[in-house]
Amino acid sequence: MVKVQLNNGIEIPQLGYGVFQIPDLEQCGQCVRDALETGYRLIDTAACYGNEQAVGRAVKESGVAREEVFITSKVWIQDAGYEKTMESFEKTLKNLQTDYLDLYLIHMPYGDYHGSWRAMEELYRVGKVKAIGVCNFLADRLADLILSHEIVPAVNQMEMHPFCQQKELRKVMEQYNIRMMAWAPFAEGKNQIFRNEVLAGIGADDNKTPAQVILRWLRQEGIAAIPKSVHRERMEQNFDIDDFIISDEDMEKIRKMDSGNSLILDIPSLDEVCRLHHIRFEQ
Repeated sequence: MVKVQLNNGIEIPQLGYGVFQIPDLEQCGQCVRDALETGYRLIDTAACYGNEQAVGRAVKESGVAREEVFITSKVWIQDAGYEKTMESFEKTLKNLQTDYLDLYLIHMPYGDYHGSWRAMEELYRVGKVKAIGVCNFLADRLADLILSHEIVPAVNQMEMHPFCQQKELRKVMEQYNIRMMAWAPFAEGKNQIFRNEVLAGIGADDNKTPAQVILRWLRQEGIAAIPKSVHRERMEQNFDIDDFIISDEDMEKIRKMDSGNSLILDIPSLDEVCRLHHIRFEQ
């Protein structure tokens, strides 16, 4: 299994499995068990997904030792702030049936995220979390967080796929050795990405699908990814990217697919954020 190192020295699997939009707990648990049996060792969930309990139960029942599974979760907007983050974290541990998290993230750059970060720094220092980071932080919010606190985020989880490559943000992240983690690496199927001629052409000689080409491209870019599928066959295909290499020329072809814009989530729009997560946010 290919791993990458975070800026605090710990290693994480570069390819993981995400459970966003799997609200059915029975289905989510089966998916996590399938992912672990396939070989995935990074499982990404969040408080607002409503499926932490299913993830925790599946990991415990899988037979895979807890220390071999890298579990990520996130604190949601309503729980921003020091005290609320501490309370949310304890609920997350209980849901996941574990006494520590491998990675804990601020889910969105809204509300008192500075208070949340102070709580997360404390959790990190006492060993309750192995690494801390953020999600959906554009360059201005990321710089604000870095300049206001002692610990630099280890990860920034962002919408990241061939049509939205976050090139300017990645330049800022590279200055602080912050690891990019791609959510929605397949752009949720938008722009007919699974039929894209460029991606299909790159994978043709190695009999690889556009999805496999995308994940291999991210790997060669040094980016972690958490693709989601509820179909075991596709989980296995997504995991099967070790036996081919994308040439420099083809890597450049994919880089040129970038539109420079999001296709899924307008981060500055709080209404859009809450619509996507089916959550009503009251200030």
